[in-house]
Amino acid sequence: MGLVSMLLDAMFGGSRNVLRDTAEVFRENSEARAERLQELQMAALDQFGAEYRQSNRGGFDRVMDGLNRLPRPMMALGCIGLFVASMADPTWFAARMQSLALVPEPLWWLLGVIVSFYFGARHQAKGQEFQKDMAASLTRFQKVTEAQAPAPSTSMNSVSENAALKDWRAAQTT
Repeated sequence: MGLVSMLLDAMFGGSRNVLRDTAEVFRENSEARAERLQELQMAALDQFGAEYRQSNRGGFDRVMDGLNRLPRPMMALGCIGLFVASMADPTWFAARMQSLALVPEPLWWLLGVIVSFYFGARHQAKGQEFQKDMAASLTRFQKVTEAQAPAPSTSMNSVSENAALKDWRAAQTT
């Protein structure tokens, strides 16, 4: 009986499990893999949360952003309103359209330039803000992936120190 208990203590006793340690050489530990995957998923979720987190902007900036969002919907609703007005009172609508026809062409060009510059500048500013946010996100992503990457093995030579690879490259170039 003492021999069996000694054998079982040797295999399963102490702080080691010889069978488990041996099996892990041939098959990955599922529990440890699940823990690593969970850590990676939490890091990715933290990164995504940081990307979509609202920046600390002042009240004036928020009000201006709200006002800058009004022109496009107002223009779209205004066009729909023109259709409604033309159906509701065609003579009133015709009189307004005749007065618009009397506006000089250079004034229409000026209006087009002002509207184009307004939307162009807004598009450029928002595009630059988006690029700045993406650069910050990529920096955070790089830090997360570096933290998750396994450390390189020091027992193996790097590619630049591999003599056989150097000889093969020399043979390929000649």
